[in-house]
Amino acid sequence: MKLNNEALKDRAAWEAGGFVLPKFDREKVAEETRKNPEWVHFGCGNIFRAFPAALQQKLLDNGDAKTGIIAAEGYDYEIIEKAMKAQDNLCLAVTLKANGTIDKTVIASVVESVTVNSENEKDFSRLKEIFRNKSLQMVSFTITEKGYSIVNGKGELLPDVQDDFAAGPKAPKSYIGKLVALVYERYMNGKLPLALVSMDNCSHNGTKLYEAVNAFSKKWVENGLVDAGFDEYINSDSVSFPWSMIDKITPRPDESVKKMLIEAGFDDVEPVITSKNTYVAPFVNAEESQYLVIEDKFPNGRPALDKVGVIFTTKETVDKVEKMKVCTCLNPLHTALAVFGCLLGHTHIYKEMEDPELKKLVEIVGYKEGLPVVVDPGIIRPIDFIDEVLKVRIPNPFMPDTPQRIACDTSQKLSIRFGETIKAYEAREDLSVDDLKLIPLVLAGWCRYLMAIDDEGKAFELSPDPMLPEVCPVVKDIKLGDKGPFGEILKPILSSQKIFGVDLYAIGMADKVVNYFTELVAGPGAVRATLKKYEA
Repeated sequence: MKLNNEALKDRAAWEAGGFVLPKFDREKVAEETRKNPEWVHFGCGNIFRAFPAALQQKLLDNGDAKTGIIAAEGYDYEIIEKAMKAQDNLCLAVTLKANGTIDKTVIASVVESVTVNSENEKDFSRLKEIFRNKSLQMVSFTITEKGYSIVNGKGELLPDVQDDFAAGPKAPKSYIGKLVALVYERYMNGKLPLALVSMDNCSHNGTKLYEAVNAFSKKWVENGLVDAGFDEYINSDSVSFPWSMIDKITPRPDESVKKMLIEAGFDDVEPVITSKNTYVAPFVNAEESQYLVIEDKFPNGRPALDKVGVIFTTKETVDKVEKMKVCTCLNPLHTALAVFGCLLGHTHIYKEMEDPELKKLVEIVGYKEGLPVVVDPGIIRPIDFIDEVLKVRIPNPFMPDTPQRIACDTSQKLSIRFGETIKAYEAREDLSVDDLKLIPLVLAGWCRYLMAIDDEGKAFELSPDPMLPEVCPVVKDIKLGDKGPFGEILKPILSSQKIFGVDLYAIGMADKVVNYFTELVAGPGAVRATLKKYEA
């Protein structure tokens, strides 16, 4: 079986293989979408195809929507021709269940795909036509946090952005420049309302998108390149930039999944790898758990996504959900497993949950130390969320994530993933920083990790991290079996508010971290022995 419209006509063959097919009239939906588009999505990656596109499919199947999604790709144009159009914009969504089985659903809600390329006259004209249409309600994005940046690491404007600021909306080259040129079309066609919805997994994503768009509108107005009222329109109630929190893991296809699909009769298992090294397969595999919480700010209406599990709420509640996930119920546990997983020689996160010391570590960090100060959003119970993380999501054998990957950029994560909890303990009258036992052990574990020597005394490669040149020299002369004292040696790290969000000396935690570190470097096997000692 191949993934295209013609092959889907043989429904009996697909259904015999256990594939769930769309129930709606796709041709009718495509025609309605062409005339009255409601939803455009920028970014044709796995998370979009496995999550928002699958949600819209449910609405179409249930009769709660009449139009599909128009997918637009602004980074890697080859995806449109070589992947999307080659498969008639279809995708196979494979749900990886924790019990080792899979569900297989053909997603057909994407009914049109275009490049966001101002040099492609046909596609860019089509996008302008869509943006001029009164029916358009939402433009959503999964373009990664980097996609919203208009400056480099030094704060300097990117070359394409600088050119676009000077040239205006006629033929923009930068991603945001192309988007703003399309929004300008909507402004010139009656200042029509629109929601621009970032669904990227980054903090305050709506604000990041707004700031980039606003920079363009201001500069173009200032340079006399657009109508003087355009910036006012961007900053009016007619254009919204809702915050959202998205949570669903979509790992690269595993060989075991390919094998199961082939056995079920599905032939399209091989990926397309573009010249930009983008990996796009005809199928996407993803975990079953998923969350999408969006600020309910849609000036032109919105799809009925609340009927298929999306939670629409206030900006403040979205912020609380994100903090619950990032500061307590998911991300800190991942980091703890990453650091100690590398030290104990693990290569799969799910396997770590079969390691009694590591399982107990994240249970104590999450349930005992994190939950007392968790930010409770009121719409998702933190205890339910963390239960699912530790009992279903992380132990899922289909999640081929590695501690080595999650350990990337740890120095950039510690201040949010642990620093916020430490600050909360410090601020509460009924709690004390001294109550924390295993969070300080994780911080000591990271210092031990920086030595790049595992618990058996073997060297390993540290994961990429921008602060390695600054922090690794601090521990470079420490060897297994050294007795210390390590207080003065570790002080440049432990006093860094940039790393931890707090000065560990100022809050009285540094000595505990140093003592843990001393035990962790006592010799081969000391990491596991220390975990056992303090989990008892």
